[in-house]
Amino acid sequence: KQMNRYNNYQYEVRFLRAYFYFNLVRQYGAVPFSDHMLEAEESNTLTRKPAKEIFDYIISECDDIKNLIVEDYSALQGNDAFPSEERGRANKRAVLALKARAALYAASPLFNPTNDKTLWKRAVEANKELIDDYDPSAVNLVDNYSSLWGVDNYKDTREIIFSRRANKETSTMESYNFPAGLSGSKGGNCPTQTLVDAYEMKETGLAWNEQGSGYLESDPYEGRDPRFAMTIARNGETGWPIWNTEALETYQNGANGEPNTGGTPTGYYLKKYCQGDIDLRDNSTKKVAYHTWVTFRLGEFYLNYAEALFRYLDNDPYKVDPEFGTSANDMVYKTRKRAGMPAFPAEMSADAWWKKYKNERMVELAFEGHRFWDVRRWKEADKHFTSIDEMKITKNGSGFAYTRNTVNRQWDDKMYLFPIPRTEIMKNPNLEQNPGW
Repeated sequence: KQMNRYNNYQYEVRFLRAYFYFNLVRQYGAVPFSDHMLEAEESNTLTRKPAKEIFDYIISECDDIKNLIVEDYSALQGNDAFPSEERGRANKRAVLALKARAALYAASPLFNPTNDKTLWKRAVEANKELIDDYDPSAVNLVDNYSSLWGVDNYKDTREIIFSRRANKETSTMESYNFPAGLSGSKGGNCPTQTLVDAYEMKETGLAWNEQGSGYLESDPYEGRDPRFAMTIARNGETGWPIWNTEALETYQNGANGEPNTGGTPTGYYLKKYCQGDIDLRDNSTKKVAYHTWVTFRLGEFYLNYAEALFRYLDNDPYKVDPEFGTSANDMVYKTRKRAGMPAFPAEMSADAWWKKYKNERMVELAFEGHRFWDVRRWKEADKHFTSIDEMKITKNGSGFAYTRNTVNRQWDDKMYLFPIPRTEIMKNPNLEQNPGW
């Protein structure tokens, strides 16, 4: 039985090597490459291999091991070699997911400046391969969006493909991100108004500033995409965290607002990945919980598939290619349907559809580590990273006044790729620096 475990290790290690090469290439572009154990002298003579070759290697490795690695650890329960569901171990779907994500990045403008259609087709095929591994007659997304980061999310067998669980119960996430003004809480990551504005109106599917959306300036959070309330804590909200009996006061001079230490500058606090039942007060008996970071989940790959189809089929979101049997517009509806949001309108222009797709991706994958890289691979940082909006809230008698405030941010095109650390260049002069650094 231990031989089963031993024989599987080589494929897990090859997955991890490919995964870490993906992390390197998306950050630096061309990177030094080796597929064997290096001596110190050899490691300091390597040159940077082009990003395309690194992506090709990742995809090739995934193809080599996808049918050799354990397909499903949960099917091996009762086997002493694999004694549990092993959610944090790479299986076939994790390999397919890495391949699909890598193929999408390789086809994106940052790494595909000539818009090579064969790279987009490869991305379509890779994402389809993962999706086709699921039962097409079943609903494969979890019903409750917020359960994706709940304390028991590691048990999910439907949507979560690969995850990383903390090795002990903690409250670090909560102490950093629960609203300032509460016991033991620091405020931490504060969602921007830019993100809040991405949550459309539930009934109309329109953005807050579109004609006929149903948005009310006097009640800006009513009727929004349900994912908003599951992701972000806002002014006037009750029951966040669960034990808090007071309504949040994120307005100026409110109990949880500026100028209090850690008070939110944007008007909001983060819920996602925080366990709301953790109580940081001194007399609490519920101070810690397990947390599991989701690396790959199916929802992402419906969106990846939609994007790849859109680009491969000449920016036509409604075209159905016989080889793939679906359209980009059909695929993007998967995550919206789960959230209870209406489908994208028919007959949108390519530009309008692309804008709405980016918005859906921003909402569905908020705080899951995608936006930072998505905007870079699209080469659209000049549109999205030069400023953010905050909401400045003031108490106005029995109501509130809401004022958007734009804050400029610094962007330079050299930031599309990270600089090679100077210490690495000192050790190996063959490592040329990225442009602009």
